[in-house]
Amino acid sequence: MQNGTPSTADRQDAVPNSLEERLAALEARHAEVSDAYLRAKAEAENTRRRADEEMSKARKFAIEGFAESLLPVRDSLEAAIAIPNATNEQLLEGVHATLRQLGQALERNKVVQIAPPPGTKFDPHQHQAISMVPADQEANTVVAVLQKGYLIADRILRPALVTVSAPK
Repeated sequence: MQNGTPSTADRQDAVPNSLEERLAALEARHAEVSDAYLRAKAEAENTRRRADEEMSKARKFAIEGFAESLLPVRDSLEAAIAIPNATNEQLLEGVHATLRQLGQALERNKVVQIAPPPGTKFDPHQHQAISMVPADQEANTVVAVLQKGYLIADRILRPALVTVSAPK
């Protein structure tokens, strides 16, 4: 070695040694990255499988909460039938109470009634016109509701059946 520079023989010995070290380091890094990849792939597969299972359960039991909220309504109807000598007033009172229970159950499950008051502008997305009648109100407005409609989470379950004022 002259002037602090390695000789050709020294460089040849240093290069392979350096290459071997680099190769060993790269192989170790490759093994590490491969392991991390396989773990991430397995985790992704497990996450997908769990999500599929959750979706399956959600579909299977989606109606469970709604059905549970209707059970008291059924209980009330069965209780009304079980009374042998109920008066008309008692039956009517029970029917009103049961109707309130049903309304509460629907409300808890985000089922909203569509019952537009007279004079409301006709909305073909929420109303279904059965007929047009002459009326003393603006044309194409609701005159009467023949059957209430219902929404669930802003989606029409059934449009309200209405009569609409005819143009004059």
